[in-house]
Amino acid sequence: MVGIVEERDHCVLDIHVEETDNYTLCRPSGELDAYTVGSFRESLTRLADSKHLLIDLSEVPFMDSAGLGALIGGIRRVRDNDGKVAVACSRPQLTRLLHTTGFDRIVPVAESVEDAADALHEAAETEA
Repeated sequence: MVGIVEERDHCVLDIHVEETDNYTLCRPSGELDAYTVGSFRESLTRLADSKHLLIDLSEVPFMDSAGLGALIGGIRRVRDNDGKVAVACSRPQLTRLLHTTGFDRIVPVAESVEDAADALHEAAETEA
């Protein structure tokens, strides 16, 4: 497990990355905004070679357009390397943002990590 903590002006973003048997889990915790997005972007860049990446946003209480842009960029890099991505998010405010922006049309968005993992598994099966 890798942990990255970025703190600027009392804004803290903690990012944990963990490998499971079936996917790589990236779990940011804290606000994802213009002040903290750099470490999130760097983490996603390091994970660009992941074949199955699950991003859990359940511990992100707020995400602005910078955070959304970093998320989309990270997903694009994983897909460019023939990887699959799914997002878990149990926060209604963020889920609404992901639906409103059409983000959920480019990657599966599930309410739980387990459901997102199932979506990754289904994507891998349809690829085989």
